[in-house]
Amino acid sequence: MTGKAKPKKHTAKELAAKIDAATTNRGGGKAGLADRSGVDKGGHAKLECPLCKVTAPDVKSMKIHHDAKHPKVAFDETKLNNLHATVSAESSNKPKPGIRGSLKK
Repeated sequence: MTGKAKPKKHTAKELAAKIDAATTNRGGGKAGLADRSGVDKGGHAKLECPLCKVTAPDVKSMKIHHDAKHPKVAFDETKLNNLHATVSAESSNKPKPGIRGSLKK
């Protein structure tokens, strides 16, 4: 426990973590807008519904969507559009937002 007049000191690990959190792109704001909107690499969602163009991250979520919104049409996994497969071949050399690189533990 420190005294009243003594300021607490920050460790090197704390300072490095603060700098890393401030400078690393986490996908929010304007920097992550292209990633979230799906322009660059399909966004966070991987699959797209062929009927209404709603996106989902995985097959399980797409099945839930399909059962709720399209109950009269049979669910066919092969008809789903894979957004990452179509765009990832074009933009494989671009840096991905949200990748941590500077903080070493």
